[in-house]
Amino acid sequence: MWRWIAFSLQRKLSVIMLVSTLVPLLLLGGFAYAVSFKTTEQKTRQSGIDTMRQMQGTLEFILQDVENMSVFLIGQRDIQTYLSSPVEDMDVRSRILGFTANLVTSKPYISNITIYPANTFEPLSTMTIYESELEQQVNIREVGAKHWTGVYTIHNYAGSKNVITFIRPLRGVGTYRNLGWLSISLDELTLSRYLSERNPGAGLGKLLLLNDKERIISSTEKHWLREPIEAVLPGAAGTFEESLYGSGIYGQGSDKQMVLYYREPLVDWTLVGLIPYHVYSEQNRYLIMLTAGAVALAVLISAGLIWFIVRQVTNPLRLLTKLLTRIDPNEPLPVYPVGSNDEIGRLAASYNLLGQHIETLKRQLIRNETRKKEADLRALQAQINPHFLYNTLSSIHWIALMREEKRIADMVEALSDFLRFSLNKGKDFCPVQQELAHIKNYAQVQSIRFPDKFDLEFVVSPELQQKLMLKLLLQPLVENAMIHGIQKKEGRGTIHVVVEKTGERMHFLVFDDGVGMTEERLQSIRAYLQSSEEQVAPGGSYGLRNVNERLLLHYGPDAQLHIESRLHAGTCVSFSIPVKEAQPHENHDRG
Repeated sequence: MWRWIAFSLQRKLSVIMLVSTLVPLLLLGGFAYAVSFKTTEQKTRQSGIDTMRQMQGTLEFILQDVENMSVFLIGQRDIQTYLSSPVEDMDVRSRILGFTANLVTSKPYISNITIYPANTFEPLSTMTIYESELEQQVNIREVGAKHWTGVYTIHNYAGSKNVITFIRPLRGVGTYRNLGWLSISLDELTLSRYLSERNPGAGLGKLLLLNDKERIISSTEKHWLREPIEAVLPGAAGTFEESLYGSGIYGQGSDKQMVLYYREPLVDWTLVGLIPYHVYSEQNRYLIMLTAGAVALAVLISAGLIWFIVRQVTNPLRLLTKLLTRIDPNEPLPVYPVGSNDEIGRLAASYNLLGQHIETLKRQLIRNETRKKEADLRALQAQINPHFLYNTLSSIHWIALMREEKRIADMVEALSDFLRFSLNKGKDFCPVQQELAHIKNYAQVQSIRFPDKFDLEFVVSPELQQKLMLKLLLQPLVENAMIHGIQKKEGRGTIHVVVEKTGERMHFLVFDDGVGMTEERLQSIRAYLQSSEEQVAPGGSYGLRNVNERLLLHYGPDAQLHIESRLHAGTCVSFSIPVKEAQPHENHDRG
């Protein structure tokens, strides 16, 4: 993976920029979520406390209403009269029962009102109770002040129900004599329903009502009734006495929950709300999704922008790399189109200048090498005094004729013509027929030296006789064939010189039936001709390389030498050059 990234500048820049953008985005998204989560938590907690305050207001209203009702009943004339009379008045009793029954009916949360006389009269109750657990809570006749019981169960005609009872002594208005006791019972189910109308936690939370002994007297979970708070929230005992209201986190893992509480100072009861933490956390799901969506969208936009910007930066570099990797040493550097003035544009302009400079240096080097070879040839030619040499050879020729030494005379004459053509008045080109005459002069000199050793045969297209060619191309090839092919052969050999036209080119072949060469030596000579470095020439190949270089310099790579050979069968050397017409004013005859 890292190798694949490291292989491309575009990938490296994309990864670096993406990471540089992604990390801050993730950190920013995480920070924004944490801040929002904390803010939402505080708002949720404050909202829960406000809800608890409203429930506390409802509870306070009910408790205050019960107390006010008890005061009202204590001061009611019929009740005072009925309890103060030594004789039970049934009409008054009926009126009292009717009146209290109306009160119970008008207050849904009141389950029962009962008056216990201090004398022997029967208790006055708005409900017929078959069985009651009140005696397990308190002995009414021992109550000397206002008192709230815990929750307990009663049984009547409708079944069983849980109630909480407010008890207070009933005293005479003027005498303050104890006349009995008044109890007002609250229906626990109705009370819990009243309170849970504003249940925190979107209706998913649980509500508890603790009395002053921190026992549960009302709850949305009925199996918790009468249980101490320690059984529901271990370790929470005593926590709710610290302040009027508050909140906290209890439990771990799936049992983790937020606890909200609000105390009722009138009777020292405490409202407790329990919200499962997953419910609380779900309230932040939208916030999580919104933050994740915003971060994802920002990442996608950033990735798109990074990809676009990186491509804009690396595309010119990729094009420049492609041009540099596809450079042909024989061709000029391709021109890079410059489309901007930034660093890449200046780099491209520098690349174009470099290409132009390299091409100029290449042409100058070729021109210098050509001039060097021409200067070397001219220096060699300048070393010979033509007139002195010609006059000397002419004198030798006439002396040989006077002494009737015809072979010497012919040899001197051929040598004179051979040297005259080599100098050729400083000209580099000559007609084909003049090149062939030069070969004949060379062959004549060699035939005197090596009589009956070789034959020289010509096959030349007549139309090519006057076409121009670079001089001194064929004679080194004939000399190479004679020295390394024919002379090493036993008996007489033949050298063939063929000149023919192929399309718009003249094709030259020099082949012999000499000893030939091995495949290893042939490959060595071919490699030597193709090499650009100065090397020690394999035996007999220096002349071939000289001809090959002159062909490349004047006619290009299509004119280079081609050598074929087979051991004991002979060797063939060939090349081709473009057809070149002789100019009318040029004179290439011997002079």
